[in-house]
Amino acid sequence: MGTARELKAAKYFVALLSSDGNLLTTVEADLSAVLGEIDARSEIVPWTASNFYEKEMGRGLLRRFVSFSFLQSPEDLAGIKLQMQRIENNYRTVSSAGRRVNLDPGYIDMFKLVLASTKNAGQRIYLRSGIYAEATLLYHDAAFHGLVYTYRDYLWPESLAFFTQMRARYLMELRKHD
Repeated sequence: MGTARELKAAKYFVALLSSDGNLLTTVEADLSAVLGEIDARSEIVPWTASNFYEKEMGRGLLRRFVSFSFLQSPEDLAGIKLQMQRIENNYRTVSSAGRRVNLDPGYIDMFKLVLASTKNAGQRIYLRSGIYAEATLLYHDAAFHGLVYTYRDYLWPESLAFFTQMRARYLMELRKHD
């Protein structure tokens, strides 16, 4: 029989999506207030994965990922997702019921990339307060690999490069704390 052990802290990131490139930068202050100092930013790239968000957020969507220097418990994921929803609500406009920015938090540990979601699906595990978690990418054979349900933009070469660099920083930070 195995012995239960505390899980090591994880490295958090947020996936940002908006049709307003300036808003992607503006919202970073709100993200830092929740998750601490930003230690890396991906390039801003056009989001062409689907048209799912166009009705709500408009055309010409842009994607960026940011990661944070402070490691924290994977147990915090649901609470962080709820805080991201509050930030999204702060940027809604009076003239539109839709969001201007979509903020999806997740974390990387040694073995995987985990995303939070408000949507239930067969591969998602309920956490609390209407929040689910899913292992979106698995790390093995020295690289991240997607699964059948992995969002396409998480498999883009730019995204995989960002997550690989983020994992390398995470491993260095873990070594400092051991």
